[in-house]
Amino acid sequence: MAPKVALAIVSLLVMSLTGYAWAAMQGLVSGLTMADVIDDGPKPADGARDILLVGMDSRTDAQGNPLPKKMLAKLNAGAADGELNTDTLIFVRIPNDGSKATAMSLPRDSYVDIPGYGKHKINSAYARAKADARQRLQAEGVTDEADLEVRSNQAGAKKLIETVEGVTGASIDNYASINLLGFYDITKSIGGVEVCLNQPVDDPYSGAKFDAGKQTISGHQALAFVRQRHGLLRGDLDRVVRQQVFMAGLARKVVSAGTLADPAKLNGLIDSVQKSVVVNKGWDLLGFAQQLQGLSAGNIEFTTIPVANPEYDTPSDGLAVQVDPAQVQSYVRELAGQKNPDASSKPAPAPSEITVDVLNGSDITGLAGSVSETLTAAGFGQGEVGNTDPRTTSVVQAAEGERATGEKVAETLGDVPVETNASVPSGQVQVLLGPDYEAPASSGGGAAPGGAAPGGTPAGLRAQAQPAPSQEQPSGDKPISADGVTCVN
Repeated sequence: MAPKVALAIVSLLVMSLTGYAWAAMQGLVSGLTMADVIDDGPKPADGARDILLVGMDSRTDAQGNPLPKKMLAKLNAGAADGELNTDTLIFVRIPNDGSKATAMSLPRDSYVDIPGYGKHKINSAYARAKADARQRLQAEGVTDEADLEVRSNQAGAKKLIETVEGVTGASIDNYASINLLGFYDITKSIGGVEVCLNQPVDDPYSGAKFDAGKQTISGHQALAFVRQRHGLLRGDLDRVVRQQVFMAGLARKVVSAGTLADPAKLNGLIDSVQKSVVVNKGWDLLGFAQQLQGLSAGNIEFTTIPVANPEYDTPSDGLAVQVDPAQVQSYVRELAGQKNPDASSKPAPAPSEITVDVLNGSDITGLAGSVSETLTAAGFGQGEVGNTDPRTTSVVQAAEGERATGEKVAETLGDVPVETNASVPSGQVQVLLGPDYEAPASSGGGAAPGGAAPGGTPAGLRAQAQPAPSQEQPSGDKPISADGVTCVN
């Protein structure tokens, strides 16, 4: 069923940017629903505040009241076939100085370890733990339906938090979830969000029917925009990009004077958040907002965790998105300015002493050979040149304790992300290429095979904008930010 973007906390982030909105924060915070899902113990000093935002496929409001059938019909929400699944997961990392907010999407089909349940798609973690908790509580004699819902939902949220912590290596400081009604109400209350599409779409599954180009959408149209995955080149991964550009547009809209200086819009936004959002008990939201007062829209970025294989055939869960926790954790640490454990590796030898294997995991014919030629021209030793399993992102892998060796290779290739791998022999480096690889501008070779343009390669699967040639849009090699409208598929 449809993923929902955790718009409410993004609203909270940007509402705190001006003194005008600050006065409204008191009323917002006092009316929020709180849940006991974060342990009170001390958190590690990792240099950042980490927040988990969850879009819940729920047919109730934050207080557990069922949504009217008329509203469900308006939202194109039929039977609750996926009600317990958490279809949108966003990990937000904010350095302690409050200078920047990076929101990382975790694809709902990410194949990860769910503690106590084995490896499954991450969006099932909440449902599995909630179902077990409800069964256990009923066996213990709990019969009150409201009590069962509250306590089993908390168990589900705790298991989801534990799962995300395992994938990212971070300790979740705060948690917030938004339901189906919230998405609809919030977008209506602010007068819609501007988005841009490269091509027109007409998808009967999600109800998405839009022209190409820029347009302002809200309510059921906005829900359809972030729901669509049929007909998109990369399926769920393109849908993640849709969610990111929508959140960026929301942040831009809420920051604008047209929202913050309009009491009716601001009050409508606050009312929508209160009806649809659940946050963890003990979250000092006013203090949090103060921390973000210096944050500008351009410093709110949206990206995606690194993905190894978007079409991984699992033993029992069908096709899923394969992720490497070590790669994800390295990426998350870098966002907080932390050094990775292997950052203090021994110095790199001369290029002639480094043998580099280049393996192509993209569908770009001849890419491995072209990259290998670039490396040998730079003095590196030529190793194996061939193909590997399909992957979305490029990475340079070095032996453990030899990160500097991998970084020397990565610099030649335009700063491709580097990680260490115990399977790589000492003195050797392995380059795994995905379709995101772009030849560095300094290589003099122009575009890589398959039309990849010169320029740096992002760390992780960044949201790739694909604007029409006639449109002036960002180049697509940076995360999506809230200071402009990015055209997407």
